Amino acid sequence: MTGTLKLAGRDLFWPPADELTEAAERIRARLGDWPPTHAPWRICLTPPDAPNGGDLIVIADEQHQHEHIARWQVQGAGVIEADQRGATLHLGGERYALEGQLAEDWIAALAAFLDCGFAPHDALVLALAWRDGDEKRGDEKHGDDAWPTDLARFPRVVGLPAAPSQPFAPCPHDLGLYPVLPSAEWVERVAGFGVKTIQLRRKTAGGGDSLAAELASEIARSVAAGHKHDARVFINDHWQAAIDAHAYGVHLGQEDVHTADLHAIAAAGLRLGLSTHGYYEMLTALHFRPSYLALGAVFPTTTKVMPTAPQGLARLARYVRLLDGVVPLVAIGGISADVLPDVLATGARSAALVRAVTEAADPAAATAALQRSFEK
Repeated sequence: MTGTLKLAGRDLFWPPADELTEAAERIRARLGDWPPTHAPWRICLTPPDAPNGGDLIVIADEQHQHEHIARWQVQGAGVIEADQRGATLHLGGERYALEGQLAEDWIAALAAFLDCGFAPHDALVLALAWRDGDEKRGDEKHGDDAWPTDLARFPRVVGLPAAPSQPFAPCPHDLGLYPVLPSAEWVERVAGFGVKTIQLRRKTAGGGDSLAAELASEIARSVAAGHKHDARVFINDHWQAAIDAHAYGVHLGQEDVHTADLHAIAAAGLRLGLSTHGYYEMLTALHFRPSYLALGAVFPTTTKVMPTAPQGLARLARYVRLLDGVVPLVAIGGISADVLPDVLATGARSAALVRAVTEAADPAAATAALQRSFEK
């Protein structure tokens, strides 16, 4: 556990604010050991004359600085608008609007979470989940730790599309081994090994009738393999084809919730899994009441381009602590047989793997060994 931190040696606030820095140090000391951040953000309590890419400018609603927000962003800075309803971050052309309670020391908490290496939109979520005096609170279950773990205290993401009127169909809380596979042939093979949760991630380039027919055939074969072996087969991305084939479920990315017809997916009785890459995306995903959340990427992965840096085991453990019992969770990203025990030690009850199965010298033996890890 980190004891004393020297945040005062950094240009943490502008103008310099000793009391805020001391509060940030107290909070940071109660959050555990985290690698030093590679992005030393500066929180600007008043707009600097020359903002830069490391600045987060905090403005109050009554300051009427809205006309300057676009200019500050062009200069590379982020802007946080805060009022009694919550806070909105403008950064990199994106807008992150959060509704929730602002503690008196929320800015100090924001600085502390930024120092833990969290991106500004995730650090802001945590700052809104913070309450005055939390740094004095102990967590008997998880040791000497004041990390926010009460979901009821977390803010709400504002401005999201309406969720389907009915929740998505549920799936088991413990999904276990979850291979993500590139073809129907692999799905048939792995389902035959006795794996009960499988995803077909069939990537196609271009369009045309022949490709559409090939994709429909792959999905139909995969769904049939699931029925034959009593396995839960999720289809990645191709939600309409999954509905047509009566698949068990669909897995979508964050960007897909704005384009996919979630109402149609829910009405068809399919389960929905959503990818998340941090606290803000978790809150976004929970708004839609999905069947499960995927948390990642835990480790570096070469199977796809990731929008964020690897999360690591420490973050995964925090995510599981917050959401376990709320929604089924799947750890994903760069997970091999060697690190699977460490992933499961965080409390995660399911893990998605790709190359550990498809690139194994003996896929059947490798799959059996992976399944045994979930039985320990």
